Amino acid sequence: MARLNRLRVWRGLVLAGAALYFLGPLAASAVFTVDVPGQGLTLGAYTRILGADGFGDGLLLSLELAAATIALVLLLVVPALLAVRLGAPRLRPVLEVVCSLPLVVPAVALTAGISTVLKWAPDHLARTPFFATFVAIQNPGFPVVLVLAYTVMALPFVYRALDSGLSTIDVRTLVEAARNCGAGWPQAVLQVVLPNLRAPLLAASFLTFALVLGEFTVAQLLGFQPFAVWIAGIAGADAQLSVAVSVLSLLLTWLLLLLLAPAGGRRRTARTPRKGVVSA
Repeated sequence: MARLNRLRVWRGLVLAGAALYFLGPLAASAVFTVDVPGQGLTLGAYTRILGADGFGDGLLLSLELAAATIALVLLLVVPALLAVRLGAPRLRPVLEVVCSLPLVVPAVALTAGISTVLKWAPDHLARTPFFATFVAIQNPGFPVVLVLAYTVMALPFVYRALDSGLSTIDVRTLVEAARNCGAGWPQAVLQVVLPNLRAPLLAASFLTFALVLGEFTVAQLLGFQPFAVWIAGIAGADAQLSVAVSVLSLLLTWLLLLLLAPAGGRRRTARTPRKGVVSA
């Protein structure tokens, strides 16, 4: 009993220390946004957010980049994982290494490589049709180059989330059952495999969304202004507003995570399709 009590005390101390470490800075930031010297407590910093110059454009751009990145990275990783598991299991270590490489490449180095390629294009591709493509992907209204960079950066997180989800189901059995019921390959994947990967897909999408929304280095060095760059830029003119936006975006991200957790967290037993259901 005494040992159990000591274990509970240490557990409480560890949890309290972790809460202080993570919630302390957030609480200090929240106090900074509402405590104005000489005026007391006020929510003026939060009421100015919607009317701040560039807020809507930066946030909308980040949301568009996040949606495009999520779609692209899932279109790349999901078919690759299924192909490896169903047709070439020996290539799984190769796919894992390729998807994990972005973890060892700093964002600054990645951006330097992208910048070098973009600067190299006008000198060597000016008289070719590819030059227009290099110009189009750098459109400030929707920089496709950021989508490509964010897709590379999100690969390790998306791969881990989906690979863990696929490890909990028998993909080969599900696909073979669907094929025996008359389903084609696209139908087997869309109607049988993906519904059993709802939780991993939501987790991968949320991780990608959080990465894109908070990414600063690549966008700043390439000269674009999504949401994170806008927050850093406005800090010099209105530090209180910048911190207020950061706190609000963090709380909204947590809220989104809490809303998505019940939607994808229900464990369901993978069910094989019944004849006539898939083929209908």
